[in-house]
Amino acid sequence: MGNTYHRQRTERPPPPAGCPVHPTWSPLDDDYLADPYPIATELAGEPVFYAESLGCVVVSRMEDIEAIFTDHDTFASTIVQDPVFPLVPEAQAVLAADDFDPVAVMSNRPEPDHGRIRSYTRQGFSSRRIRSLEPYIRRRSRELIDTMIATGSPADFIEAFAFPLPGETVFRFIGFPEGDDEILKAWCGDRKAFSWGRPSPAQQMEIAEHMLAYWRYCRAFTASKRDNRGDDLASELIDLHEANPDDLSYREVESIIYGLSFAGHEAVTALMANTLISLLGHRSQWDEVCADPGLIANAVEEVLRYDSSQISWRRITTGDTTLGGYDIPAGTAVFLNFAAANRQADVFPEPDRFDIHRANANRHISFGKGVHYCLGAKFAKFETQLVTEILAERLPSLRLVDDQQLSYFPNITFRGPSRLLVTWD
Repeated sequence: MGNTYHRQRTERPPPPAGCPVHPTWSPLDDDYLADPYPIATELAGEPVFYAESLGCVVVSRMEDIEAIFTDHDTFASTIVQDPVFPLVPEAQAVLAADDFDPVAVMSNRPEPDHGRIRSYTRQGFSSRRIRSLEPYIRRRSRELIDTMIATGSPADFIEAFAFPLPGETVFRFIGFPEGDDEILKAWCGDRKAFSWGRPSPAQQMEIAEHMLAYWRYCRAFTASKRDNRGDDLASELIDLHEANPDDLSYREVESIIYGLSFAGHEAVTALMANTLISLLGHRSQWDEVCADPGLIANAVEEVLRYDSSQISWRRITTGDTTLGGYDIPAGTAVFLNFAAANRQADVFPEPDRFDIHRANANRHISFGKGVHYCLGAKFAKFETQLVTEILAERLPSLRLVDDQQLSYFPNITFRGPSRLLVTWD
């Protein structure tokens, strides 16, 4: 167990004494997947309760969530990559391979090791390196838009643009060769089902095999980079390891590379799609963005508040504590309900109104807070802002296809449509 990247939670303390218990609600319910916000707001009437379906204490108010994030000693991040539900023995056997041994490094590594590793990884996420990708993002965006236009309207924005671009961008950021893009996307594309969904036994087996194949790829790639450095994150991490071998281990470098692809891929795909849904669904605000690209940065912050690509996160208590006046025993999982907090009326006036001019749009909690604030937040926002600017310039007549039914992949955390039909003049 220890610092293993993915662990199985085998013990769940009973509901805290006196804490309200919700016997039926689940973030995997069809109505919650379709539109979590009104349900999350209703649930927030009980700011702290126990959800039997998850075996978690659910926390909904912004001030409580922020307090949990800033008390990392009591509320540990160690479970965020763990499966919500038990794996079948066959999937466990795949991941029990002797060489499947990534270690927790960033989102799921506690202090003080998290801070040590983050100090090195943060150097790779410098503004210079992020901005160095702008020519690639612009070129690849133009190519994908050209192909989408040539194929004809309507188009599935996810398939044509929002799925390929973020994956390819983060692969260039890490240093993966372009020729490997398609197999890498296939291996990484179902990770949200493993850690945050309820995959079937057959799906668990397939995902486990993909994870093992991807880990082996990351190890071979990292080894190849030792003799073939470039201007990329992997090369920089190897340089840092060699300069500080006792402070940043080689296995930690491999594991950072293993963990980054999903964070910079599926979540950004969802953010791009949600940005289009929000802006095109409020036409006058899309027109404003087309006329004044300077509005885009705050518009993306408002999307992160109004219809975030991440609507929850998890923590686990390291000792007995209290939440909302209830005694919470050690080892209790905590579900942080961003969907409720980002629509909290005393934080965001008229919270159900989408407003790109909202003064405190960036007050959202979608990237967390404290020492575990999302390292890739600046990267995700930069890429989404740039893409929105390019789309507004190239296709100002872009609009959503009427009466389409959006569907969302069943998982407890990441939210973005599986398909998004758009058309243009």
